[in-house]
Amino acid sequence: MNRGNFFVHLMVAVILVALAAVVGQIGRWRSMLKVQNTTPKKVGTALPVETAALDGKPELLVRFKPNITLPEIKSFAAKYNDRVEDEIESVGGLVAIDDLDDADVNDVISLYERSGLVDYAEPNFEIALDDSVDRNSRPVAFSPNPVGAPNDPLFADQWALNNTGQNGGKANAHIDALKAWAKTQGSSEVVVAVLDTGVDYSHKDLAENMWIRPANLPQYTDDELGSVDDIHGFDAVNVASSSGRGRNLEVGGGYSGGAALSDPMDDNGHGTHCAGIIGAEGNNSEGISGINWNVKIMPLKFLGRGGFGNVKDAIESINYAIDRKKNGVNLRVINASWGSTQRSKALEDAIRAAGEAGILFVAAAGNSSTDNDRRAHYPSNYDLPNMLSVAALDRNDLLASFSNYGAKTVHVAAPGREITSTWLGDQYREASGTSMAAPQVAGIAALILASEPKLSMAKLRERIMKSSDPIDTLLGKVVVGGRLNAAKALGE
Repeated sequence: MNRGNFFVHLMVAVILVALAAVVGQIGRWRSMLKVQNTTPKKVGTALPVETAALDGKPELLVRFKPNITLPEIKSFAAKYNDRVEDEIESVGGLVAIDDLDDADVNDVISLYERSGLVDYAEPNFEIALDDSVDRNSRPVAFSPNPVGAPNDPLFADQWALNNTGQNGGKANAHIDALKAWAKTQGSSEVVVAVLDTGVDYSHKDLAENMWIRPANLPQYTDDELGSVDDIHGFDAVNVASSSGRGRNLEVGGGYSGGAALSDPMDDNGHGTHCAGIIGAEGNNSEGISGINWNVKIMPLKFLGRGGFGNVKDAIESINYAIDRKKNGVNLRVINASWGSTQRSKALEDAIRAAGEAGILFVAAAGNSSTDNDRRAHYPSNYDLPNMLSVAALDRNDLLASFSNYGAKTVHVAAPGREITSTWLGDQYREASGTSMAAPQVAGIAALILASEPKLSMAKLRERIMKSSDPIDTLLGKVVVGGRLNAAKALGE
């Protein structure tokens, strides 16, 4: 090799080494970014996403001061080319605002706040369910059911209801359902709303226990939505578009067409799983048994197929539930197996209004393995007299590894890991999360009301808080320091 070729090869080698070093550094940067941006995916609680304008949805939730009338609100909004997309009747002065100019949401919020006419203005941010910790199809169990148990073939899988130590569990680490059922198996007079992805109301293990609007109860009517055909419940995801909102409106603001379509059929599965825990039909030789063999489940759909929704749709669903309660529906409990680290004053006000209407609100504590006393999770962290926040336990009475906790902010604990329940298309699946723990509590609340129908919401919440089995490992983790026990709640 001559001297010239040597230097050429040397130069090429140096360049290749330098290039390899750069590529390696880029790889390390990418690896670091992946580590920093990775979060565990668990079922049933929601992580917030960007609060930018939502496609086809109002951008703001604004609560005007009590002395401001709705015509004045509409006039003020119109002055800035904004539109009142919906009034939340259960919360005075609360409206959803659609900014027709699609300006920066923070600029629009500042405009309303500077007006001196509002108590608050906030973005209508998105909420999205996490992926499941564990969603598996479950075969029919072949273990015999214990004496006194319902004849549902998957009951032996339901350790949360009756834990005999199956599959490595701890005997009696359960809600003691068999003993509770000696007093009551529920009542079709009690209505529990599932605020979620909807419910598969045609499921063979749920159909008999689904709420259907009684013939003597008029359809739901809203000034902006018009008349809503709510035969199976409420669908906030699609009802706005089917109502003709924003078109075909009469001068007075009412809808001039026929009733809006409201079909809260689940196209995700999450809400159906929660509903089965509360009230799958018991002792019908089919699938599983709900905590209530008899109950009425009202679907409130605000999360779509992909598990995405927004605060405004959640509030509209709660507003619907309050209306139905005030019009004679015995709706006593709302189950909310989702959440976010972003606080919404509007959502808090809607949940407070539900409490004032006598509705208990049961919320999942979240699945981030974090202390809610230090890092708040909503709606479970709202300090309201009708709120119950629920942590998840495994089959050994231990706090599930994914479960949030909080000595001051998480009230009770209930089974939430490896929970078998109903799924789409007459199927059954096992899933884990505080999403599965919250409906255990909602189900027990309904069971108590079946036994004591006149019990007030405040007394119901107090009863649940005082009906737990003490567990040493839960001291300093949840307010009651124990696992909820249905039999104790019923005085058994």
